[in-house]
Amino acid sequence: MSYKKVSRRQFLNYTLTGVGGFMAAGMLMPMLRFAIDPALQVKAEGDFIQTSQKIADLTDVPVRVDFSYEQVDAWYKSEVSEMAWVYKEGDRIIALSPICKHLGCTVNWEGDRPNEYFCACHAGRYEKNGKNVPNTPPTGPLDEYEVAEKDGYLLLGKKIPNTLV
Repeated sequence: MSYKKVSRRQFLNYTLTGVGGFMAAGMLMPMLRFAIDPALQVKAEGDFIQTSQKIADLTDVPVRVDFSYEQVDAWYKSEVSEMAWVYKEGDRIIALSPICKHLGCTVNWEGDRPNEYFCACHAGRYEKNGKNVPNTPPTGPLDEYEVAEKDGYLLLGKKIPNTLV
């Protein structure tokens, strides 16, 4: 067995490095936890939001349905208000996002042309099912919301790509 002697200078160097590393870890761990913790929280994605729209009142003409929900960004909570264009097609309920695929403006039902959604920003047009009219600015169809029913009221879920076109 051979022992290598450690000089006083090496001993102090090892000790100070160890203590400094321990102290640095003690300061960095709370900062890392603070930065990473919001990303590790369980999200309630896919949950449905209840609206004030009664299913029985829906017809084949799209109506504007406003709804709001609480959004959490890290530690900041805010109330977000959105809307959807909702109508019935037979027994199926269809809810479309009002956000134009061209520049993100809001589309309205029956602008200057009947039975079409119209985007006033650059004269974009969509058919009733959300399909973009050819030779107009929109690059794709309007997104669709997942829909459900509870106690006769409309529930809206997350946005999905349009399944009607």
